[in-house]
Amino acid sequence: MGLTPGKKTRLKRLLYDYGPGGGTLLVLPIDQGLEHGPADFFVNPEALDPDYQFRLAREGNFSAIALHVGLARKYFHQHAGEVPLILKLNGKTNIPSDTHSFSGLTSTVEDAVRLGADAVGYTVYVGSPGQDRDFAQLTQVRGDADKYGMPLIVWAYPRGEAIAKKGGRDSLYAVDYAARVALELGADVVKVNYPVPSEKDKEAPAPYNTLTLSPEAAFGKVVQSAGRALVLVSGGEKVGDAELLAKVRASMDAGATGIIFGRNLWQRPFADALDITRKIHALFAEYAQPLH
Repeated sequence: MGLTPGKKTRLKRLLYDYGPGGGTLLVLPIDQGLEHGPADFFVNPEALDPDYQFRLAREGNFSAIALHVGLARKYFHQHAGEVPLILKLNGKTNIPSDTHSFSGLTSTVEDAVRLGADAVGYTVYVGSPGQDRDFAQLTQVRGDADKYGMPLIVWAYPRGEAIAKKGGRDSLYAVDYAARVALELGADVVKVNYPVPSEKDKEAPAPYNTLTLSPEAAFGKVVQSAGRALVLVSGGEKVGDAELLAKVRASMDAGATGIIFGRNLWQRPFADALDITRKIHALFAEYAQPLH
């Protein structure tokens, strides 16, 4: 991966010293309060208090918890040294249309260092009208991450009218393109959605509009496009246990490094969330690899 010593040290903690280990990543995100508003917490009101997610991350032995600077400043000090931190550096509300998607900076790599983070996260909206500003801002963040030896995780999300007219943001074309863009722009880890086949795939540019890949093979193509960047799979909206575990297995079989599931875990009662987390741990054990 061409990592500097600082990045290698921090990634080793995430991949081997915490969480399931064995070179896998199990990340619990709680950035939805900014991205979606408080609505997501109505499903499980107990989860409105970030102590719920920190407790789940600690007792469920997650590789890290991902959140914005306000939550990190007010809650992380109680859990420092117990749960690794991924500081999300940019974000937006869901009030504007996706057509104008752009996430401004909300914190810095220096904030992440000061707070004791082991990685930073950045959302880039591939295909949106604000893409040029996004790339310039990501360039700044990447430079600071390199300077401080901080691993950079890129939330690579296709967005905008141009994407919608070429198969949609969940198409293989869009997700595959986003993964490659993240690699090209310097991501150490790429977070992507699982591509969802639909009739709209016929609207995608060639050769994507003629491909007849299974969902597993399609995601394998995304992993290949991400190259030497590690791949995390986003969980999305809450699904049942069987579907969740099937998605985890299919993702790992296709070459993913791990998952970053939020609502699929903390929208459950605590005992249920802990139970499904332990099942994910058992599944990850099948994919563990020794540190080379």
